[in-house]
Amino acid sequence: MTYHPKSDFLNVMMERGYLADCTDYQGLDEAAAKGIVPGYIGFDATATSLHAGSLIQIMLLRWLQKTGGKPIVLMGGGTTKVGDPSFRADERPLLTDAQIADNIAGIKRAFTPYVTFGDGPTDATMVNNADWLDGLNYLSFLRDIGRHFSVNRMLSFESVKSRLDREQSLSFLEFNYMILQAYDFMELNRRYGCLLQMGGSDQWGNIVNGIDLTQRVLGRQVFGLTTHLLTTSDGKKMGKTATGAAIWLNADRLSPYEFWQYWRNVTDADVGRFLKLYTELPVEECARLGALGGAEINGAKIILANEVTSLAHGRAAAEAAEATAREVFEKGGVGDDLPTLKIAAAEAAEGVGIVQLLVRTGLAASGKDAKRLIAEGGARMNDAPLSDAGLRLTAADLGEPVKLTAGRKRHALVVLG
Repeated sequence: MTYHPKSDFLNVMMERGYLADCTDYQGLDEAAAKGIVPGYIGFDATATSLHAGSLIQIMLLRWLQKTGGKPIVLMGGGTTKVGDPSFRADERPLLTDAQIADNIAGIKRAFTPYVTFGDGPTDATMVNNADWLDGLNYLSFLRDIGRHFSVNRMLSFESVKSRLDREQSLSFLEFNYMILQAYDFMELNRRYGCLLQMGGSDQWGNIVNGIDLTQRVLGRQVFGLTTHLLTTSDGKKMGKTATGAAIWLNADRLSPYEFWQYWRNVTDADVGRFLKLYTELPVEECARLGALGGAEINGAKIILANEVTSLAHGRAAAEAAEATAREVFEKGGVGDDLPTLKIAAAEAAEGVGIVQLLVRTGLAASGKDAKRLIAEGGARMNDAPLSDAGLRLTAADLGEPVKLTAGRKRHALVVLG
């Protein structure tokens, strides 16, 4: 639809390509233009870090704050015990309370570079839905909340329908998730005055449920906004490497250099779009850089990698990653910031297989993948092609750092440690 927003927030959402749909464009726009809009996104605590697939949602919260709104980061300490079934083929593994607490502690660190937390009117706040979900009385919840939900309507939502159409099991536990998410929105409105829930377009049904419940129970108007489900131009899921490894946001899960490399190696067709979504460069500059061709597009990719890495890890980490990349690619060196695998002297004395090293450095997803890389000429050691999958490196071979390479752009060091 064509809508010309008055508020800075909706203008950014539309101009930079975030917006897929909104439940009430005019109502949300007027609220954002008139005052502070508290808005939330929920994140279930399924790992100790979020990965790049969640970065678009984090950027929504960042832009909400930058345009005068109040970000609410909702940690799903309660809903993680259920698991969101949206567009999944199977049920999520159930985690213990201790695992969930550890995951929340790790995830908190991913947000601090992007939003400012505090007690001010537009400062971000982080809350945990276990605070209200853990103490629910089941019969009271069914009577007071469950009666507002139509099973017929819930079965029509695409996230549920697609699972049933494929004749894949959907447990009653998972079916409850959309009711709990709707209840979250109502509770956030009641406790914090939250007016907006944001999420990917796969969350549309859950968001609408929350809006309906809040209006029915509290009689208050709230809003929903969704983004497009993002894939790369070649159809791959956002936030994963070619081997399926996650691009984690926390430095203890993935080094800033590897994070930088992911953005440096995006396909040409994605550069302009990713600059708009994942950086704060002016839209016109993003479009100009994305339209470059030939060798010039590589310069645009370096700008993309530097800007995204600077937001996540700081400008110094981005500059160090670029310096290492130049050392490795342009000068044939080993660089100071390459991912490094340390091999104990006792292990090296017995000799370590090259296939095992390719897997342990993350350059290959499995032994089979490593052997295929070697057979196809895609693996190198110290810039020389590897041809023997049975090669073993001893302590003598590791007297100096050994650089392993997969393809043209992925490198790692193996050292004695």
